Amino acid sequence: MNTADFTTTILVDQTPAAAFDAINHVRAWWSEEIEGSTDKLNDVFNYHYEDVHRCQIKIIASVPGQKIVWLVMDNYFKFTKEKSEWKGTKIIFDISTVGNQTQIRFTHQGLVPQYECFEICRDAWTNYIQNSLQNLIATGKGKPNGKGKPQTENEKKLGAGH
Repeated sequence: MNTADFTTTILVDQTPAAAFDAINHVRAWWSEEIEGSTDKLNDVFNYHYEDVHRCQIKIIASVPGQKIVWLVMDNYFKFTKEKSEWKGTKIIFDISTVGNQTQIRFTHQGLVPQYECFEICRDAWTNYIQNSLQNLIATGKGKPNGKGKPQTENEKKLGAGH
């Protein structure tokens, strides 16, 4: 595995099955503005944040309590020269047991420091995984963005004036 890919890890007290279910409930931790089904193998869903970022994602692996893999089929960033930087990348959730806790290792394979969006995307993913997803698993309530509700400072800046 390329160590330049963005990775972050969280630990929760809930079961691997609970973590798996929460990850699949994408609207509850990433964005309320997701269209399509997000919980079964081969599901395709669309994400968008205002006119700043949109992407189409396909679930290409789903092993209950263990692993979920998304493939970014299409992507558009308003704020980068190369509009499709995420296209063809994979978003991987590895779920395992560490002691008496569940570990979720999030990797955006292909999101590398050479990308113009890297810092913004790294900060956004860190927020959504370490803050929103972790809260969803632990308390049942995530912190997704919603219509007109950016979550991160970068989203607020990118969405300003639109």
